[in-house]
Amino acid sequence: MAVSHPVYRVCGLLGLALFGAALSVAAQQNYPTRTIRIIVPSGAGGGTDSTTRMVLPKMDESLGQRVIAENRPGAGSIVGSEAVARAAPDGYTLLTAISSMTIQPSMQKNLPFDPVRDFTPVSQFVVLPNMLVGHPSMQPKNVKELIAYSKARPGKLEFGSAGTGSNLHLCMEMFLSMAGLKMVHVPYKSANTAIADLMAGYVPFMVTNMIVGTQQLKAGRVHAYGVTSAARSKIAPDIPTIAEQGVPGYDAVQWYGLMGPAGMPKDIVAKLNKAVVFALQDAGVRERFLASGADPVGNTPEEFSALVRSEVTKWAKVVKAAGIKPE
Repeated sequence: MAVSHPVYRVCGLLGLALFGAALSVAAQQNYPTRTIRIIVPSGAGGGTDSTTRMVLPKMDESLGQRVIAENRPGAGSIVGSEAVARAAPDGYTLLTAISSMTIQPSMQKNLPFDPVRDFTPVSQFVVLPNMLVGHPSMQPKNVKELIAYSKARPGKLEFGSAGTGSNLHLCMEMFLSMAGLKMVHVPYKSANTAIADLMAGYVPFMVTNMIVGTQQLKAGRVHAYGVTSAARSKIAPDIPTIAEQGVPGYDAVQWYGLMGPAGMPKDIVAKLNKAVVFALQDAGVRERFLASGADPVGNTPEEFSALVRSEVTKWAKVVKAAGIKPE
């Protein structure tokens, strides 16, 4: 039996490697050649789901391939996020990332992914400010009065939230920490039950999302103290920010964005980023987002990556200051 010379075997292996590399480069250059899935780590009909579906048609148009949303809820978005972290980094399985993923490392002892290490940021979709509200019967009528009122009653006032570790909870904890206040946290199973109890007078304060806040404000069921973003909200420009009312530097928002698994090729990331920016620059898409209180972003992968890193650090400090123990 003929035995191949070692040199020929090496050349053959090298040729296969080069051929494989050429195929990989060609696949990246031709991307996408099939349907792209964006995993939505929550149920249908919520903010994460609706945000994703608003950008899909224009992403289809930019990429020349169908982009679909697949809802995969569970464990507070962890199930869907983990699925993408473990997927092949070929650009065909992506994630609608939500701001709470940067809180989870400080709240979960055994989180099955690292939001910095295990994902490739593509671009932010939108930023959504929240609103600090209270029952209309409460004596303080602005943030400065609320701070003075609370300082005179340390540990005696309560605030509701959508649950321990939720974005709404930690937005309030950040406000309390920066203002030097002490309140008792009353966690609910959802934001809807929390706001219902606030309107009924069972809890005096909470942070809620802008849509719910403005709706109930117009109905006279809540009093607005301030928005949580650094700048005023476009749907409620008459409501001042918390930062401009005596808590300088306060900026705590929700956001949604597009990510893929770690290790995605740069040219694929660039194509996806271009598609997101294209979608967010569409007048119809922008109008729908702005009407819902969300500000379209469409930043670079590098800018999005820097945000994620800074948010992980920021929320870790808030969790520690609040004395919350990871579970």
